[in-house]
Amino acid sequence: MDEKPALPQWASDYLAWLATQKRAAALTLENYRRDLLRLAELAQGRAPHTLTAPEIRRFASRLHGQGLSGRSIARALSVWRGLYRWLIRNQGLQTNPVAGIRAPKSPAMLPKALSQDQAKFLLDKEAETLLEIRDRAMFELFYSSGLRLAELAALELDSGSPNGWVDFAENMVTVHGKRNRTRTVPVGNPALDALKAWLNVRGQLPAKGSRAFFITRTGQPMSQGAVRNRLRRWALASGLNVHVHPHMFRHSFASHLLQSSGDLRAVQELLGHASIRSTQVYTHLDFQHLAKVYDAAHPRARK
Repeated sequence: MDEKPALPQWASDYLAWLATQKRAAALTLENYRRDLLRLAELAQGRAPHTLTAPEIRRFASRLHGQGLSGRSIARALSVWRGLYRWLIRNQGLQTNPVAGIRAPKSPAMLPKALSQDQAKFLLDKEAETLLEIRDRAMFELFYSSGLRLAELAALELDSGSPNGWVDFAENMVTVHGKRNRTRTVPVGNPALDALKAWLNVRGQLPAKGSRAFFITRTGQPMSQGAVRNRLRRWALASGLNVHVHPHMFRHSFASHLLQSSGDLRAVQELLGHASIRSTQVYTHLDFQHLAKVYDAAHPRARK
């Protein structure tokens, strides 16, 4: 396995601070590491306190020239901006050369969601094997409660587990989400039935003492990659001619709720978004749905 490129000391110290003081998740730290390495490579060995705003702007332009999207460059600039704020607080740096520098704009990318008919078609497929009973339970829960992939994979059998659990008495699922936030979301009846069907057969697998809610045929907890692969297989077997991934269920959950209720704040709470701005993207999906209805139904919309 290839070794990761070494980081300069200032970058390693900042990552250590994020890990210990901010309790940043492993994936977040990996993303920060990549963008700090970009800064170190562009600076060619120079320390951050020697860099100026025009140089940072040139660095952003070089990243754009290398083919990075505006969103990726914006993320890198955000990481660099945070680094300089940390240097100002902890090492007496006077100015933040990244302040005010913006990334080039990228075309707006809307999340892809299934239509209600597509979601029904996908989830109505009959489960014919023990593993398909498990898979159907996972996918019903994705769509019913809008869970993230990591949240679903972390679920455990034990009520009150810090990693998340299903409360069948209250028809709720509690998950441990991003930024250590815990939220509780309702579970619909089809999902509850699918989850109970899975628990009825789970004992037929060699669980090896694992308390994970979803396990593999060998008794190991389902990894995120395994869930993705099973969904890919399920979609192909169902005949749905759409590339489906776990997060698409979350997008579908949000857009279908918004279409029916129009309650953006409620959808924000159910998704566990810290900011309403993250949820507002689904209003664009809702508008697309309404526009399609208009085009299909209004007599003056027809060509």
